[in-house]
Amino acid sequence: MKNIKTLIAAFIAGLGLLSFTAINHDKKEAQKETVSTVKGYEVGDEATDFKLKNIDGKMVSLSDFKTAKGFIVIFTCNHCPYAKKYEDRIIELDKKYKSQGYPVIAINPNDPNVQPEDGYQQMIERAKQKGFTFPYLVDEGQKIYPQYGATKTPHVFVLQKENGKNIVKYIGAIDNNYDNPNDVSEYYAQDAVNALIKGEPVKMTKTVAIGCTIKVKK
Repeated sequence: MKNIKTLIAAFIAGLGLLSFTAINHDKKEAQKETVSTVKGYEVGDEATDFKLKNIDGKMVSLSDFKTAKGFIVIFTCNHCPYAKKYEDRIIELDKKYKSQGYPVIAINPNDPNVQPEDGYQQMIERAKQKGFTFPYLVDEGQKIYPQYGATKTPHVFVLQKENGKNIVKYIGAIDNNYDNPNDVSEYYAQDAVNALIKGEPVKMTKTVAIGCTIKVKK
């Protein structure tokens, strides 16, 4: 009888160990998946092209811009107070650099089921209201922003064309004062593009993006 009890206890302990091992394995796999999902690009990486719907209903890819020397890709949205503060500055970036080969490409990464203000129709209305001069694309399915590693709106990625590839040259904030453009003392995105136009290395290649978190359906 004693031997039977010992065997039963050992069996239960074995099941517990297997369960613990399985749980730990699942946690580790989940952690790996999370890390790989949010890692995104680093400076020097090649950014893959995409095909996203613009507010005019047409699909837009980086490859459509045959004469572009690079791009100012900005993940932004309608509702975020930080994004709203930067809208006029984003328009100015496009007006200043599009003619020099670096157009702005804006992408809304948010799930409209989480934040209805960032729906497609609302994007159309906002772009018309503000007079956007650049493509305003919707990241349907939220597949592009994780590739880039965007975490905020706005979040900037300056790309340069090199041998047919789009190479990441700068990641981060537009400048160092979201609240008041008159108090800006560091123009990160502009400085990066200016350096590329001059054929010089970008001095400040990465800064911390300040903005709202990207809204993801749970």
